[in-house]
Amino acid sequence: MSPYHAGELDAQRRAGVLAEAARLTAMFNTTIPAAAGGFLAAQPMLMLGAADSHGSLWATMLTGEPGFISITGPSTLAVDAAPPDTDPLHQALTTSARVGMIAIEPGTRRRVRMNGTAHPTATGLRIELDQVYANCPKYIQKRVPTRTAATPGAPRRGTGLTAEEMGFASIADTFFVATADLDGNTDASHRGGDPGFLQVLGPNRLRWPDYAGNSMFNTLGNIQVNPRAGLLLPDFATGMLLHLSGTAVVDWDPAHAAVVPGAERLVDFTVEHVVRVDGASPLRWSHPEYSRFNPHPHAAAW
Repeated sequence: MSPYHAGELDAQRRAGVLAEAARLTAMFNTTIPAAAGGFLAAQPMLMLGAADSHGSLWATMLTGEPGFISITGPSTLAVDAAPPDTDPLHQALTTSARVGMIAIEPGTRRRVRMNGTAHPTATGLRIELDQVYANCPKYIQKRVPTRTAATPGAPRRGTGLTAEEMGFASIADTFFVATADLDGNTDASHRGGDPGFLQVLGPNRLRWPDYAGNSMFNTLGNIQVNPRAGLLLPDFATGMLLHLSGTAVVDWDPAHAAVVPGAERLVDFTVEHVVRVDGASPLRWSHPEYSRFNPHPHAAAW
């Protein structure tokens, strides 16, 4: 059976990569490969996406000392962390929930994606995995972390971005996106580029280019059947986490993509809810070494 659902197959067909995607099906695992286990055990952060009780999708970051992610079975993870009460997914993860995750190591540009079901435990989460697979290192900015104390402030909640938040988003080089299919199977993915690749069109509208990737179209395939999406924009210098929830649509018009360097298509995101938490992450990251694969977004007008 194909690991791809109807939305992913539709996106692959539109992009003309059905054959390439079919050849990648062997990359999907239902158990955790040995190499992935060692990689996960060394990580200080894990990106996670899930839906809240209203069906809105959010992405967040869990952190801990290396070892806070551990392998407890062939297809089971223990995560010694859970979202705090300032986080938009705090309540959702106090019960069992479908989750998508990506563990990413900016210093080596490695990443592993995982999807499954999370169950709360006394110390965090137990996650039963349905899929585990690696991704290519494209568009990851190289950074090295240091650790300080997390000092989360009171969350700012709203229905649109402030001028300060729009300015921050307009120079972001990395964000994470949570999407889900019609059955609620959730995915978390990474998006990266040179500063400016995420275009801010207003307090409730963002746009980003979809660059050449692995041909699986997990994120865009989910959007084809379910427009709900959540973004996480981390401030690597201050530990601020900017969570956005709303809807996304893929613009498949090649004429629109042609004016954006490197874009094969565009994604428009409508912001419906904002949760900003200053000082939420204890991790601080070095100045980035930008990926050599990054197109230069200012080479042409949007």
